[in-house]
Amino acid sequence: QLQAFGGGLVQAGGSLRLSCAASGRTFSNYAMGWFRQAPGKEREFVAGITRSGGNTMYADSVKGRFTISRDNAKNTVYLQMNNLKPEDTAVYYCAAGSLLRTGDRGYDYWGQGTQVTVSS
Repeated sequence: QLQAFGGGLVQAGGSLRLSCAASGRTFSNYAMGWFRQAPGKEREFVAGITRSGGNTMYADSVKGRFTISRDNAKNTVYLQMNNLKPEDTAVYYCAAGSLLRTGDRGYDYWGQGTQVTVSS
């Protein structure tokens, strides 16, 4: 089970940190990803991290602004979002899969989503 939280309303240029807590399975066995879906748009990959945390991947639109990290001892993955823009407004989902991938079909388990709204 994955539970994402930390979303909210923030002004452009602000920061938020999302967290995703995992339970029920061995967290360190899974690569983790963050995806987002804005109204009227398809769900898109935001960032991902390998099982050990040694490798990360980002969408071009968030490179240099977002940072994904994980704490396997706490069964939690984080997404630090800085310099937020109105176009970052979306529901953000965390997901777990066997390998780090950018496609959502590569993930087996999904959290419920947390809303991020960035005002201009």
